[in-house]
Amino acid sequence: MAFTEDSLKAKLSSLNETQEAISTVGQWILFHRRHAERITQVWLQRMRESTPNKKLVLIYLANEIAQTSKMRKKEDLLRAYEPIIAQATAIAYKGSPHETQNKIRRVVEVWRSRQIFSMPVQQDVEKQIDEVDRSKSSRKPALGGSLFSGSSIPPDLAPVAPLATSLQKVDLNAKPAVVTANQDYEKLTNPNAAILSPPMHAASLAALVKKLAVAEGAVAESIKARESLVAGLEKLLDATREKLVQDEAQVSDLRTRKDAIESRKREVEAAILKGLSAAETNKISAAPLPVAATPPSAQERPQVEELTPPPMESFTPTGSPQQAPTEAFEPVPDLGDDVMPEAVSHPVEPETAPAPGQHTTQPEYATAINDFVPPVPEDLLKSLQHARPGAEGGVYGQNAYQNAYKKRKMSRSAAEDEFAAFAGEGIDDNLGELI
Repeated sequence: MAFTEDSLKAKLSSLNETQEAISTVGQWILFHRRHAERITQVWLQRMRESTPNKKLVLIYLANEIAQTSKMRKKEDLLRAYEPIIAQATAIAYKGSPHETQNKIRRVVEVWRSRQIFSMPVQQDVEKQIDEVDRSKSSRKPALGGSLFSGSSIPPDLAPVAPLATSLQKVDLNAKPAVVTANQDYEKLTNPNAAILSPPMHAASLAALVKKLAVAEGAVAESIKARESLVAGLEKLLDATREKLVQDEAQVSDLRTRKDAIESRKREVEAAILKGLSAAETNKISAAPLPVAATPPSAQERPQVEELTPPPMESFTPTGSPQQAPTEAFEPVPDLGDDVMPEAVSHPVEPETAPAPGQHTTQPEYATAINDFVPPVPEDLLKSLQHARPGAEGGVYGQNAYQNAYKKRKMSRSAAEDEFAAFAGEGIDDNLGELI
């Protein structure tokens, strides 16, 4: 289809806000880019005659054409838009609703971030938009602040909105300075660049140092603004978490109350179906409802005692005497069965105490009042005290004990042990008769 002004006007008239329509008309205009001057003039004239919503669509079309031209490096239409883009943007911005103005500002910010137009053109666009805002009785914030305009800010975001606006402005100022400094640095350090005379080279280096310093300062300001925004967001996050805990507790309380009321409703309905009296039904309704339990997050955590025991030094009193060294223990030599141990060096000799009145020390009389102990047969005592040589030369008592011990050890029952204690050939006849 050949290019004519009528065909272009028809395309612009049929344009709508959908991405498909904008892309289709944009591709048709890019195909006829050799008519760039005429296309931009018709577009500007159409901008003046359109409604606010149609003006926004024309801005979207210019954005599509400019970005595609920049990407494909076919900048005929881009260069044709530069002389008129600031005026056209101001026309679209002036008189539009606040929501439409915010959308236009977002497009302008995209142009700056992607460096679609040259810096003077970009600054001219922003300047004319700001002049439109200043001309109004209720002044709106400068470019970049429309996203956080006063009446549309939620109360919770009010503390961080100025910080975000400040950061956005600082970034807008820092980006062109950084881009310019980097471009000049690449040109000056390019090995294929033309060699300048020493004075010109020194002047270029001095100018580059100044641009790098300006870019460094702009980025430093951006860092400060971003740190302030981070601090504000952290405070907002802490406050939001506290409110979240409160909301969770409130939800738990409401859920408990709802369940209690539903249970009470079922009880009352069941009472009605059973035909209970009004007094009985009122008694059900008057019963206390369950109280909502405190959520676990709101309870204080119990203090847990440490399980690690204290050091042993904490049990030892301060200034306690040291433990005396233990003397060497000398083992007692093993003595044979027929060897009696020697007497100690200081034996304890028994002393005879005098008998009280009306008593005697004779064995045949009792030592207690009104108690009488029968005399022990003399032959029995003699038989017990009489020593007999054993088979191995030991005394009778010792051999008898050993024989009894051996017999007890060989026995298999308690009765046999008792009999074995008295069995043997060492029992006297008189003692046997007594047994």
